Amino acid sequence: MVAWSQLATSAFTPSRMALLSCSVAGVATLWVGARALSSGRRSRELGIAQAAQGSRGERAAVDGVFFRRILRILKIIVPRWFCAESGYLGLVAAALIARTYCDVWMISNGTAIEASIIGRNMDLFKRNLFSFITAMPMIAIVNTSLKFGLNELKLRFRSRLTKSLYTQYLQGFTYYQMSNLDNRIANADQLLTQDVQKFCESIAELYSNVIKPFLDIVIYFHKLTGSIGMQGPLIMLGYLAMSGTLLTRLRRPVARMTVGEQRLEGEFRFVNSRLITNSEEIAFYQGNRRESITVHKVFDNLVEHLRSFIQFRFSMGFLDSVIAKYVATVVGYLVVSRPFLDVTDTRHQHSSHSDIMKDYYKSGRMLVKMAEAIGRLVLAGREMTKLAGFTARVTQLMEVLDDLNRGAYQRTMISNGSADDTPPLVPGSGEIIERDHIIRFENVPLVTPNGDVLVRDMTFEVQAGMNLLVCGPNGCGKSSLFRVVGELWPLFGGRVTKPNKGNLFYIPQRPYMTIGTLRDQIIYPDSLEDMQRRGVTDQQLVGYLEQVQLTNLLDRDGHWDAIQDWMDVLSGGEKQRVAMARLFYHRPQFAILDECTSAVSVDVEGFMYNHCREVGITLFTVSHRKTLWRYHEYVLQFDGRGAYEFRQIDNTTEEFGS
Repeated sequence: MVAWSQLATSAFTPSRMALLSCSVAGVATLWVGARALSSGRRSRELGIAQAAQGSRGERAAVDGVFFRRILRILKIIVPRWFCAESGYLGLVAAALIARTYCDVWMISNGTAIEASIIGRNMDLFKRNLFSFITAMPMIAIVNTSLKFGLNELKLRFRSRLTKSLYTQYLQGFTYYQMSNLDNRIANADQLLTQDVQKFCESIAELYSNVIKPFLDIVIYFHKLTGSIGMQGPLIMLGYLAMSGTLLTRLRRPVARMTVGEQRLEGEFRFVNSRLITNSEEIAFYQGNRRESITVHKVFDNLVEHLRSFIQFRFSMGFLDSVIAKYVATVVGYLVVSRPFLDVTDTRHQHSSHSDIMKDYYKSGRMLVKMAEAIGRLVLAGREMTKLAGFTARVTQLMEVLDDLNRGAYQRTMISNGSADDTPPLVPGSGEIIERDHIIRFENVPLVTPNGDVLVRDMTFEVQAGMNLLVCGPNGCGKSSLFRVVGELWPLFGGRVTKPNKGNLFYIPQRPYMTIGTLRDQIIYPDSLEDMQRRGVTDQQLVGYLEQVQLTNLLDRDGHWDAIQDWMDVLSGGEKQRVAMARLFYHRPQFAILDECTSAVSVDVEGFMYNHCREVGITLFTVSHRKTLWRYHEYVLQFDGRGAYEFRQIDNTTEEFGS
């Protein structure tokens, strides 16, 4: 045992231990870096979910593009020179300046306290200690003011940016077009919530992490210049420029990895919400095993990306710690020691040992603080690179919103709709004319947003009072026709004459129930204030419920202000009748009924159709019920192969359906 102890003592000397530690750290860094690169390569080869599709042409790095993007967002979150956000930015800056001066004062006061202890001067010790005690409340106020200002900035930035984005997102049909017409953004909910939150937190933290070290460097540079000369602080600033440039170049993949992480997080969130939304259908199909494969595949892609990110951060963390912290401290010691170790320096030739100790201790602390500030400023580049990723995501959303709000969208086209010498179909090339009491199609092609031509040329006219029955096989263009009428889809040519959107009403097979009261379900999308401006009373709403035989809802829930989860509380038939009551409330010129009475009895259905005729609502009906033919004057029949027939219903018309 003695021999082994002696061998260990001789083998593991401090110098050899240091060499061994450096070797192990270097090998680990290289190994992790190689693993990160190979993992990233595998991720690209596998095509992580749909990440590659949305990132074509997307750029995330700390460069001129990044600063232009930041400037664009800053105009939203800080809209004016004199606003609440500017005030809180000033509060944070003032708190940071005050905190730096507090640090300088605490260094001087701490040096004085220690000098009085070493000099055994009780009066001086008490006086300096009392100064420290009296300053504590002020220092605490400075620190808490800084935290308060940062938290308020994060909240106000998020509030400004979120409201601005939602104003554009909910303008017109942009929210529909983003998910159905434009395929540049896969998960808008992820961008509008988590990405915006992380961006606002990151930019507020970066403001603090850049301003504080910068102020520290300026103040300590000024103080140190007077004590040890200008050469030492300039050397530290030169090291800051060199190390910052090097680490910024090495950190470039962080922005791209941040973009990929947020996209994959959004995809994982999407498959989970999709599972919840369609849980009943999946349960009927017993599709839990298939959905499990999908969820685990998306999650595994996310985990693989996060693991490669962690491995990259490990290797960069080693370099950050060495370059920004430890080497910066070494440079600081070399700089502060120069005037003390140089025997030719006349500064301390006549100073006592106590004076030299006090001067070195004060200057050394300031220089170490300056070195730490330089390290923090260098490390702030890491946060800036990460911010570049969030900035790229948010500005991509803003650009897509701008495009959609001016009528432009981008989508992968399966077919351009042209064959032989037929000219290509261009989205938005058609003309819409607003005119009351008529819907007319003139040479309108029925084309899906990705270019599939369902009908090459449609021409027909429906005037007020001419109920139209639309029929045909699945996928023939019935719903597409209504999306064109409702202006959800762009026109690829021709001319459509129709009333404005306020005089068209659509009722699907599964009506939407909003969050709110029973009254809100009847008057949707109006609010209570809108209803009162229209001069409609609750008693009139009771009449609408009577017409669809739903007064039992009012009896069951007790009052109009009852709040329930109406999507779950109401049965399928009740939801369809609520939608018809909603139609009677709005009384549009035209209504599109898409299998909206499939869960309603024939007698109730007949009453509702007759009442629509009485109040002057012209109907476009999609239904397979044979009993509904009697309530219509015209039929539009698709054959599913690109042809259609529009004709009047008379005694010779063959009725079909169930």
